[in-house]
Amino acid sequence: MNGRQLRTRFKGAAVVVAGLLALTACGGGGSDVADKKAGSGTSDKAAATTRSVKHDAGTTEKVPAQPKRIVSVSVTMTGHLLALDAPVIASQATPPSVITDKQGFFTQWSDAAAKNSVKVAYQGFEPDVEKVLALKPDLIIGASSGAENAEKFYDKLSVVAPTLLYRHDDVSWQDLTARLGKDLGLEKRASEVVAAHEKRVGEVKAAITVPKQSAALVRDNQSAMTVFTPESAQGRLLTSLGFTVLEPPAGKGQTQGGRSDFAEFSQEKVADTAKDSSLLFVSHTPEEITAATARPVWKDLAAVKDKRVYDLGLDTFRLDYYSAGNLIDKIEKAFG
Repeated sequence: MNGRQLRTRFKGAAVVVAGLLALTACGGGGSDVADKKAGSGTSDKAAATTRSVKHDAGTTEKVPAQPKRIVSVSVTMTGHLLALDAPVIASQATPPSVITDKQGFFTQWSDAAAKNSVKVAYQGFEPDVEKVLALKPDLIIGASSGAENAEKFYDKLSVVAPTLLYRHDDVSWQDLTARLGKDLGLEKRASEVVAAHEKRVGEVKAAITVPKQSAALVRDNQSAMTVFTPESAQGRLLTSLGFTVLEPPAGKGQTQGGRSDFAEFSQEKVADTAKDSSLLFVSHTPEEITAATARPVWKDLAAVKDKRVYDLGLDTFRLDYYSAGNLIDKIEKAFG
């Protein structure tokens, strides 16, 4: 793409144009240069160093076979990338909260981010294209689901560097890890990560006593209650440990962004469905769980009376290798 085309696409954004030209000069279009020198549309060198990748926002050509500078525009995807030892140089961050460190990285992998010197690319849910550009990535990875869905920014991000977007809501973190490993040339590491997790699952499953009652995976929203399905990442993990995960109430609950892994129902409907089920709370403080189970609709349930209410940890809303490990630790401590 020449300078005139860039100016047309980002009219009035001088800093973006300058940055894109600088990025090209620094080698962002290396495969194109190799092609021109070879005098053909597709050189052997380009074929060996890039790949075509199909992802959830389309198909991207000339993805580096061995990327060196990945920028994540999804704080959720960053955890998956760090577990793969992918070369993440910067990541989107969320506003700091009880589930993040002070710069907005999720606590379950913030230590790994610090160890790998991952910078904050920007803070907020919409990609800051100019700040991403300034980082000179050779690959951008983001989400096509959740609060940080970057699909409407895909074209702009793709001008900066090859961009891959993935859904993370309706797939297990293991499947997503395997997919990323394949797309990034990190298959061996992906297999190692999943194998280590499965080994840990087997060890804990053999060491715990699972309650005979089903397990209701819930998240309190005060006016309503979110129920995670058996097919959610959380539900699949509990099932692999030997639990029977409660199905959501009958009927259609309220969902977010087309997600299929959980739905929101009235407090009364969830309580009636849960009945004798054990209650496993996802992403709450102990104080919030105490307040939720003290409500009239919950306080007389068998699980509350029999003290079968369990805290799965603040970091269990989004499961990756790190938070899944923390959840297993919680289960081992509660049921071991």
